[in-house]
Amino acid sequence: MGLLSGLFSKRETPKPVTSSGVAKERLQLALVYDRVKISPEVLETIKEEIVEVISKHFDIDRQGMEITLGERNDRLEVNIPVRRSKVYNQNS
Repeated sequence: MGLLSGLFSKRETPKPVTSSGVAKERLQLALVYDRVKISPEVLETIKEEIVEVISKHFDIDRQGMEITLGERNDRLEVNIPVRRSKVYNQNS
């Protein structure tokens, strides 16, 4: 689900954590590691930092998050399903 459709669509129920989902995420991280030659630990740290920042403003689906390397291996792409925007005061 894209950012705009996530903001304007009905609220989805969270997907349960499955072993296949965890395995898929690990495989994706391994493929990215293989291409960019950084350690899995560094990649996991990057992922957690991205989640931390995005989570300040949006309720996200962490299990649906995908990290891939662009076709030309020059771009890290992160796909994060957004459930809804968090309400906060913009004047503060």
